[in-house]
Amino acid sequence: MAVHPIDYRYGSEEMRRIWDEENKLQKLLDVEAALARAHAKVGNIPEESARVISERGGNTKWVKLERVKEIEEEIHHDIMAVVKALSEVCGEHGKYVHLGGATSNDIIDTANALLIKESLAIVERDLKELRSILKKLAKEHKYTVCIGRTHGQHAVPTTYGMKFAIWLDEVQRHIDRINQLKERVLVGQMSGAVGTMASFGERGLEIQRLVMEDLSLKPARITNQIIQRDVYAELMMVLALIASTLDKIALEIRNLQRTEILEVSEPFGKKQVGSSTMPHKRNPIRSEKVSGLARVLYSNVIPALLNNPLWHERDLTNSSVERVILPESFVLLDEMLKTTIKVLSGLEFFPPGNIKRNLYLTNNLIMAEPLMLKLTEKGMGRQEAHELVRQLAMKAFHEKRDLLEVVRESEEAMKYLTEEDLESLKPENYIGLAPQIVDNVIAFIEAREREEAIKGE
Repeated sequence: MAVHPIDYRYGSEEMRRIWDEENKLQKLLDVEAALARAHAKVGNIPEESARVISERGGNTKWVKLERVKEIEEEIHHDIMAVVKALSEVCGEHGKYVHLGGATSNDIIDTANALLIKESLAIVERDLKELRSILKKLAKEHKYTVCIGRTHGQHAVPTTYGMKFAIWLDEVQRHIDRINQLKERVLVGQMSGAVGTMASFGERGLEIQRLVMEDLSLKPARITNQIIQRDVYAELMMVLALIASTLDKIALEIRNLQRTEILEVSEPFGKKQVGSSTMPHKRNPIRSEKVSGLARVLYSNVIPALLNNPLWHERDLTNSSVERVILPESFVLLDEMLKTTIKVLSGLEFFPPGNIKRNLYLTNNLIMAEPLMLKLTEKGMGRQEAHELVRQLAMKAFHEKRDLLEVVRESEEAMKYLTEEDLESLKPENYIGLAPQIVDNVIAFIEAREREEAIKGE
């Protein structure tokens, strides 16, 4: 019976399959098989034995999960249970399974690297799909002028193209981070009880190299009994950073979907129900789910950091934690990414009505900055212009009048301004270089995409 929601509610079948018991066992067997092949290459075991171990270890139809659990129940050691189960099905060749002084974490940490590699491939693929969607939205809405908000208050105009390009640039940084992270996290070890390789003899480094080449991983430069957990902590922080971007996107959509604002909305199905009692509701439940799950990923960073300082060459306090936070973080992030992709792919806009309505909601108070700059341009001192416009803006606010009407009544302001100056002060005219900035981001992203195509990533 499933207990944790990642078993039945969150994440794709593809991601969940990576972290299920069957696949985790298969990765442990893959490492054991690679170790046997390495020993055969250096002449420590017969090639026939390596072939049999690889054949029997290459498929969980030979080494049954049920049998591994049965043995573990007796001996209370998960890796020795795998070793015994594999040895059983290899007959006389079983004596060469786990040969030398391979320690449990040589197998576990190397298998973890294989699981992380598969998981990161899905995360990276989804980030690239998200990148494509955001690039398309940034292009389409390069000139969609809207109000910018700081401190939750109307500031000056911006564009939806800017919003999407901000997220686009951030997603690209995550793709870069993953590629940088791979160099450090996709590593395995075969270094023995305390990392000295003493039990492997003089060819320890060669055996480790052969195993990692076989598995398409990099060998760790130095370990004690484990891959150092600063690497795992970095992984968890990168996953949490990605989650924070998805949280940021979801939070903005949730705010923009508020009834009082309603500029954009996540998609709402024809038969979708918003409330069990209020039939009219269109709740942003997808975005809320993304923001909620992000909190779990944030919280998983702390135990990952605490896993780095262990007693001496190691203790076991990291093990139980990683059984939880690794699959949980990857499956939940997978859910967040795929949900965000769905939301942005079907994002509903409400132009020109609500977007324009909100742009003009404050009766041109948002034109205070360009008004100040215009006065400065015409000869008034900058600080003097700021104070004058501030006073006029406060007057317009309290009297609920249009700022430009109040300006027209100001003799001091009209000494410097013409009616033509005031007519030019329109929100649509005050977006600065926003379209050019968006174009620059898109050009950067498209250059990266070409680089990736050349590298075949």
